[in-house]
Amino acid sequence: MAAISLRRVALGTLAGGVVWSIWSTMIKLVFLEPRYAAAQKAGWFLVTPRYPLFIPYWYVLLFVLTYILTWAYVSVRNAFGPGPVTALRVGFLLGFMSGFPISLSLATWAPFSRVIPLWWMLDLWGGSILATFVSAWIYRES
Repeated sequence: MAAISLRRVALGTLAGGVVWSIWSTMIKLVFLEPRYAAAQKAGWFLVTPRYPLFIPYWYVLLFVLTYILTWAYVSVRNAFGPGPVTALRVGFLLGFMSGFPISLSLATWAPFSRVIPLWWMLDLWGGSILATFVSAWIYRES
């Protein structure tokens, strides 16, 4: 078993985190912004956040999640083989775990549109897949 390259994990995390940040920003700006405004107007969302630094926290969280995904990929690549298929499997499975359960609960019980939790799920699930794919591509042996 080859030693894990911490440098390549860090580089993969950085690259995957940037890709996920772009993905998340596009979802928020294109699909969620008007829905957030409508939910705020209806009184279902707060107008000012409880955590004033939520946006920076969110992007830091995406990099932390990418780090976890990168480690998961590196940990299973010897068992399942290195490469894009293994990366996609890891991203798909862990993204499902992070995005689907809470989104299902919110779509079922929250008073706002079910489209909002759908896009939250796609942000986490799709972002996990993209971030893992990119970080695995960076991690390849040189």
